[in-house]
Amino acid sequence: MMHMTFYWGIKATILFDSWRTDSWTSYLLSLVALFAVAAFYQYMEDRRLRFKFLAVGSKRSPIAAPLLAPASFAVAGSPARLATALLFGVNSAIGYLLMLAVMSFNAGIFIAVVVGLAVGYLLFRSGGEEDLVVVENPCACA
Repeated sequence: MMHMTFYWGIKATILFDSWRTDSWTSYLLSLVALFAVAAFYQYMEDRRLRFKFLAVGSKRSPIAAPLLAPASFAVAGSPARLATALLFGVNSAIGYLLMLAVMSFNAGIFIAVVVGLAVGYLLFRSGGEEDLVVVENPCACA
């Protein structure tokens, strides 16, 4: 039976019917695995943003008008754009799998994923390098 509210317990089905926890060992190993995947999600997001910054950042002027900027990165077949799209796809897949794991409604799984995301953010994305954020639209009102 699938739970529709949060519950505590070691018996959970995570993502697949074959990934069931029925002992403390399997439950704790699953929590560690989900924690690691959540931290890896933040690492991959950091890599994607850094790669996009390197591919786009040097080509844009900080005072260029967004509609008049050269579209050198917008070429559909450019290797930088394809690599950025691939990283985005992998990161989106990881994010959706984490969401589905949380939808098991097991409170321990929820906590493991949220703490993994927070620790991953602390380790990989909170280095004070706010200038690495690539803004798609430089307009402050968008």
